[in-house]
Amino acid sequence: MTLAGKRIGFGLTGSHHTFQHVFPIIENLMSKQVEIFPMVSFTVLTTDTKFGKAEDHVRKLEELTGKKVTKTMPEAEPFGPDTPLDCMVIAPMTGNSMAKFANGITDNPVLMAAKSTIRNQNPVVLGITTNDALGMNGMNLMKLLNSKHIYFIPFGQDNPKSKPNSLVAKLDYLEDTVENAINGKQIQPVIVPFT
Repeated sequence: MTLAGKRIGFGLTGSHHTFQHVFPIIENLMSKQVEIFPMVSFTVLTTDTKFGKAEDHVRKLEELTGKKVTKTMPEAEPFGPDTPLDCMVIAPMTGNSMAKFANGITDNPVLMAAKSTIRNQNPVVLGITTNDALGMNGMNLMKLLNSKHIYFIPFGQDNPKSKPNSLVAKLDYLEDTVENAINGKQIQPVIVPFT
């Protein structure tokens, strides 16, 4: 299967240090004629960090995709009824966003687009990066793993000694995960060694 011509929503939430790994993946997908619709959470839209300024991240997404970034709730809602996506990717997905999504809270454009995609019974692919996936957020991870239309980029413990509750997606599996998800399958194994 090829992803050429597919309409993929690509949402970023606030794991700012992960953006440097996500941007090349978006660029690669664009080179394969995938139509990417970029979107950001309010945290990404408004927060400057040591990993870069918010406006620079938004500009980079627009340069890579050739599309305006979806950054409001009204801009995200039409991805349900009017302009449906073949798949929605959220990578990186923070623990905060994971908790909201698992409990039906759609308070930012990324989560609204994901909800709209599920409304259409199309897949949502999650690339988690959270320091508490094996802690307080564990119940939300398990809830989403057992939810229809939700698929995970394989993930593992990135630093079990210093951060024993942390799980991070291996983003080099993103494209294969999306292809499988569009076919209704979770790529396996979902839990992988992190090296």
